[in-house]
Amino acid sequence: MTMPSNTVLNVLDEPVFLLDADRTIVYANNAAEKLLALGSNSILIGQSFVRVLRNPEALRCVDAVLAGQMRAQARFELDLPHRAHMRLTVAALETESPAIAVTLKDETALFQAAQMRSDFVANVSHELRSPLTTLSGIIETLQGNAKDDPAAQQRFLNIMQSEADRMDRLIGDLISLSRVEEEERVRPTDTVNLVHVVTAVVASLKERNESTRRVFDFVAEEDKCLVVGDSDQLTQVLQNLLENAVKYSKSGGRIILKIESKKSVPRLNSKVWAVSVSDEGEGIAGEHLPRLTERFYRIDSGRSRAMGGTGLGLAIVKHILSRHRGRLDIASAPGEGVTVTALIPALN
Repeated sequence: MTMPSNTVLNVLDEPVFLLDADRTIVYANNAAEKLLALGSNSILIGQSFVRVLRNPEALRCVDAVLAGQMRAQARFELDLPHRAHMRLTVAALETESPAIAVTLKDETALFQAAQMRSDFVANVSHELRSPLTTLSGIIETLQGNAKDDPAAQQRFLNIMQSEADRMDRLIGDLISLSRVEEEERVRPTDTVNLVHVVTAVVASLKERNESTRRVFDFVAEEDKCLVVGDSDQLTQVLQNLLENAVKYSKSGGRIILKIESKKSVPRLNSKVWAVSVSDEGEGIAGEHLPRLTERFYRIDSGRSRAMGGTGLGLAIVKHILSRHRGRLDIASAPGEGVTVTALIPALN
């Protein structure tokens, strides 16, 4: 069999195998070696492809092409050691002796994106169906048993207003999340002083939560904590973090805000401003922390909805910070409150 140039095949990102009529591997490029975690091309050459891959769908495609079919495809999962969704393509080669080329493409990212879209639609449908079901039931009651009961009418109207407000918040957060995702790869260009952002958000929340007697303590390392950013989006980040602290902390408790500089942060190479919000609430068990930024993830769904939460706030925060080349850290333990920190690259 005439071999193609090693250089040509080795520059390809996709694994490529060349097999003879006995399904034996006669060539494998660098990507194929990396895929199967083998250290030397000589380990692959001479082995049976079926034994190397050990997948019945792969065997079916290889045998079909060796039997005269020009092309065959299959999709299956492999443990590599992580679970990967692969698309295999087998094609006949125009050579003097029977020979076939096998390529593998990792479609895990596409599969996960499709799964996320499916889950997102299902979650949105569920979140909207619940208030709509409530409204439908109330309307039916108002048209029937309660049509001549003013007290019941007023009670039901209050519930209807609450459910309508809930749907309005959900739709607003969905629109906000969509807008943030569209802009995520576009780097902001304005200069923003984080001290001004935090001061404005705290003043607004103090006024709205005066009756709860919560105490806001704010300390900034400098008067000017400058970043390259979008002022409206950073305001949205601080509003979300502070509103969560207000919701889940006790009446009369302290909410502590700090802006500190950090020079060495994993995955962020430059100096950053760490904007932290700490409350004195019940805290969160460790197993929940990695999932808090997932869309619609709630520790206590009933309590979250009762407090007006949509389950999208921290997802929005994560995408905004990603746009600013920053990230979100969450630290907590049961009984010790929660500290949420937005890490944003500083303007040098």
